[in-house]
Amino acid sequence: MPTLTWVGKDKVVNHHHEVPFRVLNQQYRFNAPADKPANSTNNRIIHGDNLEVLKSLLPEFEGKVNCIYIDPPYNTGNEGWVYNDAVNDPKIKKWLGQVVGKEGEDLSRHDKWLCMMYPRLKLLQRLLAKDGLIFVSLDDVEAAHTRVLLDEIFGYGNFLTAIAWEKRYTRSNNAKLFYSLKDTILVYRKSTAVSELKEGRTEKADANYSNPNNDERGLWMTSSYVNPALKEKRPNLSYLILNPSNQIIEHPTHAWKYSQEEHERHKSEDRLWWGQDGEASYPRLKLFLDEASGMVPVDLWSYQETGTTDEGGFEIKEIFGSAIFDTPKPTRLIERILKIATDENSIILDSFAGSGTTAHAVLKLNSQDNGNRRFILVETMDYAETITAERVRRVMNGYGDGSKTVAGLGGSFDFYNVGEALFLPDENLNEAVGIAAIRDYVAYTEGIPESDRCAQDNPYLPHLLGLNTEMAWIFNYETDSVTVLDLNYLAGIKLGAAKPATAIIYADRCLLDEAFMRQHGISFKKIPRDITRF
Repeated sequence: MPTLTWVGKDKVVNHHHEVPFRVLNQQYRFNAPADKPANSTNNRIIHGDNLEVLKSLLPEFEGKVNCIYIDPPYNTGNEGWVYNDAVNDPKIKKWLGQVVGKEGEDLSRHDKWLCMMYPRLKLLQRLLAKDGLIFVSLDDVEAAHTRVLLDEIFGYGNFLTAIAWEKRYTRSNNAKLFYSLKDTILVYRKSTAVSELKEGRTEKADANYSNPNNDERGLWMTSSYVNPALKEKRPNLSYLILNPSNQIIEHPTHAWKYSQEEHERHKSEDRLWWGQDGEASYPRLKLFLDEASGMVPVDLWSYQETGTTDEGGFEIKEIFGSAIFDTPKPTRLIERILKIATDENSIILDSFAGSGTTAHAVLKLNSQDNGNRRFILVETMDYAETITAERVRRVMNGYGDGSKTVAGLGGSFDFYNVGEALFLPDENLNEAVGIAAIRDYVAYTEGIPESDRCAQDNPYLPHLLGLNTEMAWIFNYETDSVTVLDLNYLAGIKLGAAKPATAIIYADRCLLDEAFMRQHGISFKKIPRDITRF
C-alpha cells in the first residue's frame, strides 16, 4: 500500500507512545436548571493539548467511542483569525522543537501539519470502538495528504467515502481560477464490524411514492422486475410467468430479478404492477412506503440539507450576539453525521472542538429522539471555557430574547483541564496526582475488566484492584512508606469466599522466593519498574 513520507515523520510515527500520561482534573460541573428538559449527563469538555488529552482518555474510553468528528485546522496559511490556521501557533512550534528537534525549523507548513496530525490520529484510532466511524473535515489543502495518512493508520480497506459538502452557495467575484463551494469529509470505519449504514428518509425520496389504484396498504412505488443479467448468466432466474390476461410471457434476453418461489409470493400478495391498464409488457414490483427502511448515505451533501458555514456563523451570532469564528460548521451538518453513525446511547468525541458545534448537535438530536448520546469535547485554545463551554451552557439553558428566544435543551457537563503527569522525570510515580488516579491507571494497564475492578473501600483489602474467580490484582502501595511482599503481608490478605487460583501483587520489594511464588500462583511486580507505560 502506498504511504506518505514527509520531513519529520520518523520522529512522530511512534510519538503517541512517548506522550506522558496526565490526569484530568475536574474543575466544575454544570447542570441545566431543573425546569429544562431531560438530556444527557456525564458529558465532558476538556481544556488542554488534545494530544495529551487523547492519551489521558485511553484508560476510560479506549475502544468505546462510537463516533469521532474532527474539524482540524485546514492549514490554509491564514493567520488572522481566532486560531492560527498555519500551525505556527507557539504551542505547536514548541512541541515540534521538542519532538522533531532542530530539523523542525526547516519544515514546510505541510510537514508541520502532518507532524501535528499523525500522533493525534493514532490515538483517535485507539479510542474508536470496533464498530465506530471517524469523520474528518478538510478542504483541498490537506485532504489528499490526510487520506493517505488515514489509509496508513486505519487501513485502506476501512476507507468508506469522501463526502463533498456544499459549504456555500454563492460565488466570489474575486476568484481568478476556481472558487471552492465544498469541503471534503473523509469517512473511515474502525473495522469491518461496520458493514452497512443507513440514514433517515428524506421528503424528496418519499415524494416518489403515490397510490394510483387506492391500495389499502397505502403509498407505494415500483421497481423493475427485469434482471440486468442475461438469461444464460442466470438460468435459475429464467422462467415463464402469466400476465393479467393469462398470457404466458418471458423476457427475450434477460432473467428476472427474483426466484420463481419469490414470484409466486409476489403474486399471492398482489405486489405485481402491470400498469394502470394492466397491459404492460413486463411486471414491476410494488414497494410500500410503510415498509421502507432507512436509505444508504450518499457522498454529495447539499447546503439545503446540511446548512452552510454562513448558517453556522449565524447560529453563533444568535447565541453570543456577535461573530466569533469565520467559518464554523452548522449544527445540521453534524446532526446528519450523528444520524448515520450513532444510536441513542453513543459516545461522540470531537478533539478540535472550536465553538462547540458538536455538543450542540448532540443535545439537539437527543431532544428530538429522547436519546442519551454523550459528548467529549477537547479544545486546546484558551477559549475552551469562554467560548466552547459557554456555548454549551447557553444551549442547555436557552438563549435569545423576545421573539428570538431559543428554549434550553437541558443536560449537564463536567469541565476538566489537564493535570500533572503520572510519572515523574525520574520514572517514579507522581504522588501529587493522588492514589485514586494511580490505582485507575494500574487497573487499566493490567487489563482488569471493569466488572472485576474494586474500589479502595472494598470489603476485603484496601490494596485490592480487581478480583474474579481466576485472578486477584493487588496494588500494595503507600505514599509514605516502602511496601514489602512477604509472608506477613500474605497472611493479611483475606478475600472471603473468593479463592482465585492466581494473584498479581505489586509492591516496592519482595522477600518471597520464586519457587514459593510459583507454588502458590503469585506473580510479583515491582513499583514503579513493572507498571506499564502506554
